[in-house]
Amino acid sequence: MRIALTIAGSDSSGGAGIQADLKTFQAYGVFGMSAVTAVTVQNTQKVYDIQEMAPAIVARQITCVFDDTSVDAVKIGMVSSVDLIKAIAGALADRDLPPVVLDPVMISKSGYPLLRKEARSALAFHLFPLARVVTPNLFEAQLLAGFEIINLEDMKRAARRMIDMGARQAVIKGGHFQGEAAVDVLFDGRTFKMLSTPKIETRSTHGTGCTFSSALAAGMALGMDFFDAADRAKSYVTRAIAQAPGIGRGSGPLNHMVTP
Repeated sequence: MRIALTIAGSDSSGGAGIQADLKTFQAYGVFGMSAVTAVTVQNTQKVYDIQEMAPAIVARQITCVFDDTSVDAVKIGMVSSVDLIKAIAGALADRDLPPVVLDPVMISKSGYPLLRKEARSALAFHLFPLARVVTPNLFEAQLLAGFEIINLEDMKRAARRMIDMGARQAVIKGGHFQGEAAVDVLFDGRTFKMLSTPKIETRSTHGTGCTFSSALAAGMALGMDFFDAADRAKSYVTRAIAQAPGIGRGSGPLNHMVTP
C-alpha cells in the first residue's frame, strides 16, 4: 500500500487541514500519516484561535515517520511561523524525497491569518526548493508573486514565478475569479495546461484547497504524473463539493467520501 504524509494543522470541524487530508488519502486508497503543526479552534463559521506545536515536536513527527516507513508523497499545508517552516525544512532536507505538494495556506475563509506576514519569504526560501508542486489560490499567488492577478495571462505569469522561486511545478487555482467556470492553470516549467469545471453555487467550500492539494499528493503517491494527478484531483474536489453533506451554519465541508 502507498503511503502519504500530511504536515498541516488540525481542524476541529473536520473539514480542512489534517482531517481533510487523511479523508482524501483514504478515498484514494492511500494510507495516510500525519505531522500536526498546530491545533485550531474552528467550526464552519470561523477560526477562533490557534495553538502552534513546538517546532522540535513537528520535526520529530516527520523524522520518525521517515525513519520507519517508505513515504510515497508528502503534502505540506498550514505552517504559520518562521520557526515551524525551518523545522520542517530541516526534517525534510538531505532526504531522497518523494513528490512534495506545498499548499501555501495564508488565510482562512473567515479572514483569520494562518501564515504570519514575516513568514512568507521564509516559506518561499525554505520550502519551495523542496516542493515538486505548489498550489496557491489567487490571493496566495498574488502575495507570493508580488503582483495583482486579474486574468489568465497573469495566472500564467504567476505560475512561472512559482518555478522561478524554486518549485518544479505549479497550480494556480482560479476558483475565486468571477465567472461561470473555475479555471486552474497548471505549469510544469515547460508546458501550460488549463483545467476548467463549471462553478457550483454552494456555501459548502470549506477545505477545498486542502482537499485539492492532498488529492494531488495522493495521486502522485500512486504514480500518476503531474498533469494526470491534478486533473483527477480537480474532478474529485468538484464531485465532493457537488455532494457536500450540508454540515454546519457557515461554510460547510466537502463530501470526502466520493470516489476519486
